[in-house]
Amino acid sequence: MSYTPPKVWTPNDMGGKFGGINRPSAGARHEQTLPKGDKPYQLYSLNTPNGIKVNIILEELKALGLLDYDAFKINIMNGEQFGTGFVEINPNSKIPALVDYSTDTPISVFESGAILLYLAQKYDKFLPKNPTDHTQMLSWLMWQMGSAPFVGGGFGHFYAYAPTPIEYAINRYAMETKRQLDVLDKHLAEHDYMAGEYSIADMAIYPWYGALVLGNLYIGENDYAKYNASEFLSVYEYQNVIRWANTIKNRKAVEQGEKLELLPMA
Repeated sequence: MSYTPPKVWTPNDMGGKFGGINRPSAGARHEQTLPKGDKPYQLYSLNTPNGIKVNIILEELKALGLLDYDAFKINIMNGEQFGTGFVEINPNSKIPALVDYSTDTPISVFESGAILLYLAQKYDKFLPKNPTDHTQMLSWLMWQMGSAPFVGGGFGHFYAYAPTPIEYAINRYAMETKRQLDVLDKHLAEHDYMAGEYSIADMAIYPWYGALVLGNLYIGENDYAKYNASEFLSVYEYQNVIRWANTIKNRKAVEQGEKLELLPMA
């Protein structure tokens, strides 16, 4: 079916898994007070790849005895990310968001990369001290933040969530996802970790690309087919990424972060 874009785009219900919640406007849609526990940190999130990044650093720091936290589930399919309480701490209405109550004035942090940097810098952990490695860590962290939308919002969406299969879109984003995996594979052929030692760069990259090569991302069934992203993308080709992913997966804090139980909003 061909499509000719109109001169001016207008919103419409596109269908698919997220069609009912997406709008071209920001801001709160309903009143909702965020629950708050008694720990110094309050996390509002979901166990998606972006959410798991932050779970991991919180569990790593908790294991070192440096902090404790409460974690609450933001059900994005129910629109809880558009409640007034959540929008107040994250105007972009995306998980995760964190509030630090250990300071005189509470500090809200949103965007998973920003939360990783905030906590790593505050506790001076998981940041390489060697200037070259530290710079590499920042580069790979920013690479992940800029690249993962092609995997999630691009490949994952059109491969698993779109209401109909679109060959061009799937091919376009499959090509880019495999290119990114090859970037990682070539780097990890010469490095045990992303930047000299285990760091927040590994924590950021693992829930996306590690989960993908280990067969844990985009597996299921949609309206038109069963899907298995690891098979579709021939992830066996990226043996260095698989080796690295298994190394990260075997850390106790990572295991706990991946299965973290999030408390309900009410």
